[in-house]
Amino acid sequence: MKELQFDRHRRLRTTSSLRDLVRETTVEKADLIYPVFTVEGSEVKNEVPSMPGVYQYSIDLLKEEIDDVVEQGIQAILLFGVPERKDEVGSNAYAENGIVQRAIRELKVRHPELTIIADTCLCQFTDHGHCGVIEDGTIINDTSLDLLTKTAVSQAEAGADVIAPSNMMDGFVTAIRNGLDEAGFVHVPVMSYAVKYASAYYGPFRDAAHSSPSFGDRRTYQMDPANRKEALREASSDDEEGADFLIIKPALSYLDIVRDVKEQINRPIVAYNVSGEYSMIKSAAAQGWLDEKETVIEKLTSMKRAGADLIVTYFAKDMARWIDENIKGE
Repeated sequence: MKELQFDRHRRLRTTSSLRDLVRETTVEKADLIYPVFTVEGSEVKNEVPSMPGVYQYSIDLLKEEIDDVVEQGIQAILLFGVPERKDEVGSNAYAENGIVQRAIRELKVRHPELTIIADTCLCQFTDHGHCGVIEDGTIINDTSLDLLTKTAVSQAEAGADVIAPSNMMDGFVTAIRNGLDEAGFVHVPVMSYAVKYASAYYGPFRDAAHSSPSFGDRRTYQMDPANRKEALREASSDDEEGADFLIIKPALSYLDIVRDVKEQINRPIVAYNVSGEYSMIKSAAAQGWLDEKETVIEKLTSMKRAGADLIVTYFAKDMARWIDENIKGE
């Protein structure tokens, strides 16, 4: 019988240790950014109904939550604030004693080594829920830039390590970069939501941040999910305007965009594993339809494999624990 000639790829899969030796992509604790929500009041810990295991914390309890985050080895958080009062221009977003500014100051005293990334937007703070100023039912781009810049500067003054503008107004990176520089914060990087799609996966987040628009939708400023080339134009503009990191949001349905942007632009790429992606896995795991740990690890690994340098994920604490368990298991 003639000997068959073919490659034996399975040789490198025969044992667990061999598979570990040739593994091409891993997720480390340093890759993870943990999103957190802070609200007014004291001793407040409200579970988000559509996001099991995710809570809104008043600042006093947020500090305890961040103690645990730091102890687990997570080095960065993405901070969202939910104000007690809202108005048409989102004035609490840039108030000196706004909820985000107070939280930043207190967390930096408690954990000066922690990287605090401040989400910079108006939607949680406006009574209409849009990410900019409204005139006659239209979101006005350039007027919104002034308020977004004020918000970024106030967050930097409070001690934010990174500013993460998520509004998708044209020119927001150059406006915020110039505003930070003029205020003396040339050292504070901008983590731009460079490619943010008008996605159906944001619903649970809007429960957590109380940020659903009161009319219309965000499709005039967030991107059409059908578009790929537009994503490259958006990311290129933010790169040219001075962004230090580029976020792709959502991540799981847009891994092709993560790869495209990674190959085109030499900046750290951040994949945002959004609320809907989190809640789907949580729901399926609760029904016994998926193994939560294995599914999450596979999903986050796919984001790294696609080209993400960092991952924003509500699973950050779980992933940190699983990384520790794997190390101890060895």
